[in-house]
Amino acid sequence: MLLLDKEIFEAEVLKAEGTVLVDYFGDGCEPCKALLPHIEGFSEKYGDKIKFTKLNTTGARRLAISQKILGLPVIAIYKGGEKVEELVKDDATPETIEAMIQKYI
Repeated sequence: MLLLDKEIFEAEVLKAEGTVLVDYFGDGCEPCKALLPHIEGFSEKYGDKIKFTKLNTTGARRLAISQKILGLPVIAIYKGGEKVEELVKDDATPETIEAMIQKYI
């Protein structure tokens, strides 16, 4: 998984060809930490079809707000630089994340 920051977010997500998953997380977010092993597993399983990335919103608040990320965790799918789907907070479970991924592979 590629760790994003504000310097590379545009190139790696908004200008990327293909489908990109972004795991928006924060340092103190326990649900985010619980999801990480699942997302890393999906990255291994589907990484040849979707680019898997993550962004620590603790150090990139303005960027997160510009993407309308107002709570955590958020798992978002981008295609052609546009956010096409996202799972927020309690909706972001391993099962719903995998189902979302399968729609875009």
